[in-house]
This record gives sequence, C-alpha cells and structure tokens, in this order.
Amino acid sequence: MNNKEGVPPQTSVSNPGKTIEGRPLEVSVDDRGLDRAIRQLKRKIATEGVTKELKRRKHYEKPSVRKRRKSREAERRRRRKERRAQMAQK
Repeated sequence: MNNKEGVPPQTSVSNPGKTIEGRPLEVSVDDRGLDRAIRQLKRKIATEGVTKELKRRKHYEKPSVRKRRKSREAERRRRRKERRAQMAQK
C-alpha cells in the first residue's frame, strides 16, 4: 500500500502495470442516520463510475471490443456536448 490512508492504489485500465492514485470516497455519518450515509456513498460511487468499472473488469475484454466500446462512448459524449451547446444557444 503506497498511500497514507491505507487504501490500495488502483490499476490503470490502459496500462495494467501502472497504478493511479484515486481520492478516497468519504461519507460522514451524522444524526440523520446510517441509511442516508449509505445512499450518499452509493450515489458517489455511481458518479465516480466505480460500479461500471468493476462490472467491465469482471471479464476479459478483447481489444477489438474495447475499441468499439471506446468509440461508442466518445460518440455519445460528442452528441451530448452538441446538445448542450444547442440548449445554451436557445
């Protein structure tokens, strides 16, 4: 374990030997209850894309499949950016 918090470093997707340091996800539990804290943690995990990454890494992904997935994701980001630009103009 490389960092001070005791959180193991993450492995890079493009370079499996390279490790990347991610910020730890923290949720404080206050008088509002544990259920609320768990919901906040799940929301943070979802926005960070951790669950999506875990599902993707569960099985081996062929390079050709990875390339197609990456191009689909890039196209989706491009379309979303265009839509937002059009909405800003209106």
